[in-house]
Amino acid sequence: MRRKGDFFGLRAKWLRGLLATTVLLGGATSAVAIASSLDLVDDLHEPQAEQVSQADLLDLVESGDDHAAFEGAFEMGDELFEVRFNALDGVGANVGENQRFTRVPRADLDGDGEWANHFPRRETGPNAQACNECHNRPFDDGAGSAATPAHRDPTHSASLDQFIRRDVPHLFGLGALQRLAEEMTEALHATRDAAAKRACRSGRKQTTRLRAKGVSFGAITAIPGGHDDDDDEDDDKRACRVEFDTKRVRGVSDDLVVRPYQWKGSVATVRDFNRGASHNELGMQAVELTGYGVDGDFDGVVDEMTIGDQTALVIYLAAQPRPTTKVELASLGLIEPLSDEEQRAIRRGRRLFGEADCSSCHRPALRLLDPVFSEPSQNANFRDEVFPSGLDPVAEGVNPKHPVSFDLTSDQPDNVIEDANGDPVHLGSFRKDGQDRAVIRLFGDLRHHDMGSELAESIDETGVGASVWLTKELWGVGSTPPYLHDGRATTLTEAILAHGGEAARSRQAFERMSRDEQTALIAFLDNLVLFKMAEEE
Repeated sequence: MRRKGDFFGLRAKWLRGLLATTVLLGGATSAVAIASSLDLVDDLHEPQAEQVSQADLLDLVESGDDHAAFEGAFEMGDELFEVRFNALDGVGANVGENQRFTRVPRADLDGDGEWANHFPRRETGPNAQACNECHNRPFDDGAGSAATPAHRDPTHSASLDQFIRRDVPHLFGLGALQRLAEEMTEALHATRDAAAKRACRSGRKQTTRLRAKGVSFGAITAIPGGHDDDDDEDDDKRACRVEFDTKRVRGVSDDLVVRPYQWKGSVATVRDFNRGASHNELGMQAVELTGYGVDGDFDGVVDEMTIGDQTALVIYLAAQPRPTTKVELASLGLIEPLSDEEQRAIRRGRRLFGEADCSSCHRPALRLLDPVFSEPSQNANFRDEVFPSGLDPVAEGVNPKHPVSFDLTSDQPDNVIEDANGDPVHLGSFRKDGQDRAVIRLFGDLRHHDMGSELAESIDETGVGASVWLTKELWGVGSTPPYLHDGRATTLTEAILAHGGEAARSRQAFERMSRDEQTALIAFLDNLVLFKMAEEE
């Protein structure tokens, strides 16, 4: 367990209260009754979490002490990630039938304040008291087990055949994925904007290929449509209207924003990812989702997570260490040495991985030009213009001019070891190449692919296609069974054999391999692992 402490005066008094006004959606009576039942609990117990002040974080940033802001946010995020929230914190929700938690969606419970009437709209849960109850394999911040998937009912059908299941992924390297998505989005937008300028100058349609970090996203056509006004000024002085034909765009939404999170690639930022999980899985509602003083899950507690809580969790999650390999760990003496036979199998498996064209989607590495992660992001596509509750992020202290930031190649606090000379080695940080770029060995491409009918779902939750999935990064795959979006595969071989659609040829190549070759390929994948140094007591 990480040492606990009061870091940089970031703790603020826990805000909670009973409902004093009418609760929306007809839940006033039941919510007030629940709140009243907490009176004795409040006398005999304490909430388990202490909230983070965004104002204190902002003060540190504005004072020029960026590293103190990062360290403070990370440590408080660490505490929030592992704390087991209780009823006084606001964990869980008024599910109905006197239940606070549920492993399955309950759209059938639609009475005053019950599951179906929670707001924001609920898709699952609440199903846990702490983040690390699900993200715990092989240790905290890892993946889930076959017992911890999220069951979702996106259409509130209350029908089992409309439920979908989501496996719990690990959280290592999370910040690097957002930074890759930011830079890829910038590249795609620059290509699109250049096509628009050419179309305006020429007066003709301009089609251009879309590529970012070597990944193809199809093509886009810019179509000029005249000018924005009809006065007599020269054409060069008037804004040109351009429409875009996106029929040939592939693997990304039409807005060309790369979204690296969730199995369908539907979420762009760590912040959005986390506040959704806080609401759905824990029933800990963020102020930025509900607004101040609003009890959207009718459990008698308001203001369950502050703006600062979410910032701290973003920084903690974004600064998780990078995944590693057995080969690297053995070379550092952190695990038992690998035999010559094991090393040969891993090398052979990597070669076969490429020959089977697995690397066309599971790209071994992508590179970052700028490894600094900022919360909020410096890219407007990766931050909230307005929070879902309607609050102004800047007014709440989430200001892109004063972000909490850190360097992905040097600042991760976890997995810092000593070399033979006693000097620190940042095993958890990403390495740089000869051109000073951060090398992100994710084995992915942050792109959507059609995986065929075997992996299709009964409903198309996000509109990208029932059989379309974001390429799952393979880093850490040796540590994180079960596999695939619904955890159906207990082994890597099962996962490979389920590949169809755009990946069918790679599956067929695997099936044609000899048993020795298949064994080597699996050995290579098993080599991709997660690692965390044990924390001091």
